[in-house]
Amino acid sequence: MAGTIPRRPGRRRTAYAVAGVAAAALLAPLVTAVPASTDETASRSLQGAYERAAERYEVPRSVLLGVSYLQSRWDGHAGAASVSGGYGPMHLTDLRTALAESGEHHHGGAEDPRGDTARPLDVAALSQTARAHESREAGRVPERLRTLPEAAELTGIAAERLREDPAANIAGGAALLAQAQRELGLPASEDPADWFGAVAAYSGADDETTAAVYAGDVFDVIRNGAARTTDSGQRVTLNAHEKVEPEVRQVRKLGLKKGERNPNLECPRSISCTWMPAPYEEWTNPDGSTDYGNHDKGDRPRTQDVDYIIVHDTEATWDTTLDLVQDPTYVSWHYSLRSSDGHVAQHLNLKDVGWHAGNWFVNAKSVGLEHEGFLVDPDAWYTEAMYRTSSRLVRHLARTYDIPLDRQHVLGHDNVPGTVPATIPGMHTDPGPYWDWAHYFRLLGAPFHREGSWRGADMVTILPDYDAHRPVYTRCDDSGDPCAPHGSAAVRLHTAPDPDAPLVKDIGLRPDGDPSTTGVNDTGARATTGQQYALAGRDGDWTAIWYLGQKAWFHNPAEERTAVPARGWVVTPEDGEDSIPVYGRAYPEAGAYPEDVPVQAVVPHPYELKAGQEYVAGLRTKGEYYYAVEFDPSGHQVVRGEETYYQIQFGHRVAFVKASDVDVRRAR
Repeated sequence: MAGTIPRRPGRRRTAYAVAGVAAAALLAPLVTAVPASTDETASRSLQGAYERAAERYEVPRSVLLGVSYLQSRWDGHAGAASVSGGYGPMHLTDLRTALAESGEHHHGGAEDPRGDTARPLDVAALSQTARAHESREAGRVPERLRTLPEAAELTGIAAERLREDPAANIAGGAALLAQAQRELGLPASEDPADWFGAVAAYSGADDETTAAVYAGDVFDVIRNGAARTTDSGQRVTLNAHEKVEPEVRQVRKLGLKKGERNPNLECPRSISCTWMPAPYEEWTNPDGSTDYGNHDKGDRPRTQDVDYIIVHDTEATWDTTLDLVQDPTYVSWHYSLRSSDGHVAQHLNLKDVGWHAGNWFVNAKSVGLEHEGFLVDPDAWYTEAMYRTSSRLVRHLARTYDIPLDRQHVLGHDNVPGTVPATIPGMHTDPGPYWDWAHYFRLLGAPFHREGSWRGADMVTILPDYDAHRPVYTRCDDSGDPCAPHGSAAVRLHTAPDPDAPLVKDIGLRPDGDPSTTGVNDTGARATTGQQYALAGRDGDWTAIWYLGQKAWFHNPAEERTAVPARGWVVTPEDGEDSIPVYGRAYPEAGAYPEDVPVQAVVPHPYELKAGQEYVAGLRTKGEYYYAVEFDPSGHQVVRGEETYYQIQFGHRVAFVKASDVDVRRAR
């Protein structure tokens, strides 16, 4: 693959088997292991609620805590629903109510997902297609997303209270587990090992593999133990039960679909994955012209390296997402991930190129992952099950293609640059400031950490405490009110070390020169967890970085750090240059194109990288363009040039500079 400066050494992890499915043990770096001992809890605490519910419904406390951790990490989310309609610490599902309470979910931007000016898509038609699929979904609520009404019937607790009261919600989850145990014909054993089947049933999955992987993850939590402070400020502890060996064969009693593993699947066996192909079809338009969709055939990595993994959220429910990706007139990505249980659907072979990131250079060299979720709804939270499954899939892809696990290669859609100036304002902004990058990378086994000391530091890694860091965002809806308070992975950037100073400008987003805003979709003055920048100054509790050609300040007090020192490689304009251009794609020079391939102009962005400024470098690559504008893949070509580029962390999005324009040095 293209070079990185330098590549981090790889790490290997072991795996264990559950119900015939190998599941990587990824929780160890995430949670605090706790030795088995007697808990001392207040009778009215959240911990006490688990105690009381476990006793009332004769469910082992460790099982109840383990299931709840995998669903919500014990958070209550103030009674708000998850992206799949789950409420409270036990994720009791009531999707019909959740949909009725929510508004429309559409993140900012009107990008062409393919991002190739040689073969542009009709963005208005794509939007119309998406809305048509959303309207067809109305009324479809699968059984797995209606567990809250069942819990209400079992407990006699009103549905509203189950949604809003954490203690009631925990009781409802315990009742569902006890009912599942009874339906399996099993006794209410005190041994957690006897509850594997009931835990698998709690997932709501309709196939054995998904149910077994889910239960295996729960028992991984039980074996390792966990302890954390919840969003309500309460400490909850699950003691480690290292010797628990669950009765995995119980899953067979659930009568779920077995199914054979599809040979097209490119998923690790540690996750539940199904093959649901996106169509590669040609059709005739009303005007007689031909068109095709919804992706391009390729032969990666033989013809092109895969250098990126792109994290998206779907801005749609699971069923709508699957409908859209199977529509030949829409667009495509490689994998979709379901929030309720982490189940994965693969749509494209990894050798093929999806239309998902809005930048053709990135699309041609990336794998796209769509996570069921909504950017503008901060309380439509993601489950731990989906975070864990996604991290396993990304680790598998990173090993397969030798992709470094860092934020120059694992990008959010909101980190992908516009290809040319005209496309910058329309670029999408998912997964947004509420995606927990620190948690995600801990699960990946590549946690962000301090490197060196502040004395003499040249670089920083953005790293706020997600739960405690709650900047105010606006425009989550049309009310004009601030978004609901919520943890965030992003810090806000000012023109001076003062909270009242204007936010820095992004002249690509706003050519008129207006400052950035606090809008949830405005990425113009935002730096996110894991991103690295060159240090530009320090002033008391404030730290400055070089950002979009300017000095940008963020609050970074010693008692509540939002960044840590880092080390790496930085670029600066070549000696003697006042400024150099930056680009949104690393395309070849004109002389590299054969006669039958139109030359793609290397168009600079409106920003400048000025003398005296430095930016952190990641990917080093030759210019490359994948020419694919016809249905017949025999006419596709990869054009490679001699011009070398560095990818840099320039703003919230990455950018590219020519190696001939910069000097490179190792930063402390």
